[in-house]
Order: sequence, then structure tokens, then C-alpha cells
Amino acid sequence: MLGDVAGKDVLEVGSGAGQCSRWVRTHGGRGYGIDLSHRQLQHSLRIDEETGIAVPAVHGTATALPFADDSFDVVFSSFGALQFVADIDDAVAETARVLRPGGRYAFSITHPTRWMFPDDPGPRGLVASQSYWDRTPYVEIEDDSGAVAYVEHHRTIGDWVGLLAQHGFRLTDLIEPEWPEGHDRVWGGWSATRGRFTPGTALFGADWEPR
Repeated sequence: MLGDVAGKDVLEVGSGAGQCSRWVRTHGGRGYGIDLSHRQLQHSLRIDEETGIAVPAVHGTATALPFADDSFDVVFSSFGALQFVADIDDAVAETARVLRPGGRYAFSITHPTRWMFPDDPGPRGLVASQSYWDRTPYVEIEDDSGAVAYVEHHRTIGDWVGLLAQHGFRLTDLIEPEWPEGHDRVWGGWSATRGRFTPGTALFGADWEPR
């Protein structure tokens, strides 16, 4: 989805401990990271030292990228970043701003159809129980304090396609990975029982063509 990264400036939004950006650097690219979590950036520094492959990273948010216009050839977000951004329009606009003309944007999210089914790895998780078009965020409250601990935002495939087009991106790839044959791991509400029938992840790839 990223294309050949050799010799390119590549930004990972939501870089965590820098594993993907480190992969970019081992393939000849200049990988950089940004993450909202200070703890994750500390982990990234530790892995820098352990591997000898340093990933320059900053503490910041996807909706206000601390970089100049036209700074990168590729911007990407691996699984677990963009669905947690409430102001997603701002985040995509910021991505377009820091990309160079013809730049590449790639990201993965929980597949939007996943929201139709209960979080159950068994047969019960195969029965649709809520509307695909219900965009109410999923919220978890932290114990008895009432503080919000976790929020995940739902957008449809159409929402994502429209958002990309609005900011000058041309969608080139939409991949829905199939469950690997022989894979029997159960993780949270996910399992082979469900994975054989419905995708858990969607990957988007787009090129930025300034108007």
C-alpha cells in the first residue's frame, strides 16, 4: 500500500513504538513518527536503542501535525489510529497539507461492517444486531468515576471515500483481507468463526492530487 519507500520521507501518524516506521527505515526510507501517547514514544526510544534503528518521533496529534507544508512523500496510519480521531476531517486535511503533490496516503481501520455485529467470537457474533448506518461512537466509561476511557468512532465505507475525495485524494486501493486458512487464534470478539464470513479490517490507499 505504501509503494517503494526507498529515498522517501515517510510519516506514520499514530506511530506507537515505531515498529512500522522502523520497517520503513530498513527499506531505505526516512521514516518519522508522531503519537499522542507519551508512554508509546518512550517505548519507541527503548526499541531504538535495542535495535540500533532510530525513528525520530514527536508528541502530537493527527489534527494539528507539527510539520511544514509539502514535507512528506508518504503518510500512513497502521491499524488502531484513525478510528479514534473525532475530528477526522481536520486530520485528513492536515495529511493533505503535509504531503507533496502526488504523495501517497494509506491507512487501515476496523472494517465498518464490523459494527453491525455483537462483540462475540462465537456463532452469536454472526447475527447482525445494529444498523450499519448508526454512527454513534462506541464509548467505555472508566469504573465509577464517569470519566471516558475509550472512544471509537464509526464511519461507513462511503464516509471514508467521500472524505478522501473532498480533500483531493484519488482512491487507488481498498483491500479487505480474508481470514488466513488454518489460523485459529481467538482475540477479543474475533475468531475464525466470524473471520471466514466477514472482514475485520479495511485498508485504504490513495494518491494526493492538489486541485
